[in-house]
Amino acid sequence: MIQSQTYLNVADNSGARELMCIRVLGTNNRKYAHIGDVIIAVIKEVIPSMPLEKSEVVRAVVIRTCKELKRDNGMIIRSDDNAAVVIDQKGNPKGTRVFGSVARELRQLNFTKIVSLAPEVL
Repeated sequence: MIQSQTYLNVADNSGARELMCIRVLGTNNRKYAHIGDVIIAVIKEVIPSMPLEKSEVVRAVVIRTCKELKRDNGMIIRSDDNAAVVIDQKGNPKGTRVFGSVARELRQLNFTKIVSLAPEVL
């Protein structure tokens, strides 16, 4: 569960290393974001000489959470970290590579480009 003020790792090569969630997009008073949800985040740490800058406000989609995700068939997916991928307004990733595993639920939420870039789909 990702809420406001939560720090997330960036799982792509867009130039950011760490994000802080400032808003969960969706209905009016959503408190938590789960896998596949879009958030508004501010960049807290960047890689030098990359297009993204520190304290820039970006959109990101959550791809991994420490809180477990339970599927309909009973399978539980849990990760070691909270991670997100920086996206543009159309939902395409800003980076060209995605690091680490990605949940299969992202394909149903029309983030197929992120799923195709990921090395492992759970």
